[in-house]
Amino acid sequence: MTHEERRAWIMLMVSLLAYTGYAAVLLSRAEGGSLTATPYVAAMLWTIGGAMVASILAEIGMGVLNPRASRVTDDRDREIGRLGDRVGQAFVVIGAVAAMLMAMAQWHWFWIANVIYLCFVLSAVVGSLAKVIAYRKGVPQW
Repeated sequence: MTHEERRAWIMLMVSLLAYTGYAAVLLSRAEGGSLTATPYVAAMLWTIGGAMVASILAEIGMGVLNPRASRVTDDRDREIGRLGDRVGQAFVVIGAVAAMLMAMAQWHWFWIANVIYLCFVLSAVVGSLAKVIAYRKGVPQW
């Protein structure tokens, strides 16, 4: 497994675990009440920050456990990286358009913030998943 593939796995797992934790905290705070009345800002910020720190620590740990791992990227790594980034980027655009439309329709801030966060997570997850699949199955030839 290459260094870049390990990075994709880290991004995939950290993103999924962080968002699952955020959703669990949010739903536990709601206690059957309205989600829009649930305090979400601190939980969202802590989750995003925690995911960033966890990802950095996981990459440092990966480097410590395997210091001789090749960190040199070749053409295949760059091509897979571009493919994963393009696949994931679609969700950033979807989230931005959805948030813009929700703001125009004057939806509650809760929904706008959570749609943006969900689309960022989907971007990371789907992009990382595309990278992992490309490492395992090969880059599709168009």
